[in-house]
Parts: sequence; C-alpha cells; structure tokens
Amino acid sequence: MAHQIEAPHPDDAALVGRMQLTAWLQTYPNEDAGIDETWIREQRGSAVTAEGIAQWREFIEDVVRRPDLLFCRVVRFRAEIVGVLCGRRNDGVTLGPMYLLNEAQGHGIGSRLMSEFLVWADEAPMHLWVTSYNERAIRFDERHGFKLTGERELWRGKLPNVRMTRDPVPHPKVA
Repeated sequence: MAHQIEAPHPDDAALVGRMQLTAWLQTYPNEDAGIDETWIREQRGSAVTAEGIAQWREFIEDVVRRPDLLFCRVVRFRAEIVGVLCGRRNDGVTLGPMYLLNEAQGHGIGSRLMSEFLVWADEAPMHLWVTSYNERAIRFDERHGFKLTGERELWRGKLPNVRMTRDPVPHPKVA
C-alpha cells in the first residue's frame, strides 16, 4: 500500500497529535543541547492530551474554512498518519510544522508534500525555522530552494533553531 497525501479531517486530530510527538521523540533528542525524552515530553507531550487534540482539530477546521490563508496535508499509511506539512499566509508564507516519521523518510514523500505546499504558496516569499542540528531537514529545505539567513533563536530557551527563506519564484509567462 502506498503513502497517500491528503487534506486532514477534523477527526484526524488525535492521530496528528500522536504523530507530532513521535516525530519529536525521533528527531530532537540531543545530548549537547540538553534535549532528552523528558524535556520533549514536557514541551510537546500536550499534543496527545485532550487540549492538544482540540487545538489540532480547531486548526484543521480553520484550514477547511480558510484554504486561501491556511494549508495542511497529512501523509497516511494504512490506518496511521506518518507525516504532516502545514503553513499559513501572513507577511509572505510561513512553512511549518513539517514532520515525517523515520519510517516514511527516504521515499520521496517529503518532496511530494513540499511540491503541494509550493503550489499553494504560489509566488509568495517564504520562511521557516528548522532545528540547527537537524542537518537532514536543512539539506531537504535547501534542495527545495530555501537558504539559511544566519538568524537564530532558542525555542523555549533550549532548542536551537535557524531561519531559512525562499525568494518568490515567478511563474513563466504564457503567451
């Protein structure tokens, strides 16, 4: 069975929350940064609580109501959600969150997700934040036209993130 990319349904909120926490546990532990499973569960464990699930449900419902301003796609494999990419229009377009569980990586799924997002974003300038030691994600974003800006932040005083931007790419003029 192939991975399927589609818009999420409000009833997917619990699955998205569980996938988000799992992605964090797979991706972000880093001894040098002092980030371990306990810290991740303190910061992102709410994704699987009633409140976190309600937040995902509300966001998914907002995406349905405002597809011009909000974007979200999930990756389904069998009965599970194994990835998500969301974004929003504000001053330009913000990409994030984007997560793909380890077992779904390396199959071109991330590029398929990004392609759908880039079509939605159209010619707008884009930005995202990515964890500085997530070299695989940085390389992925660079392959899709994003460049490091040198701007840095510590999310919740601990997780080191770097900003990346992508300049607008105009569509070729049709004669």
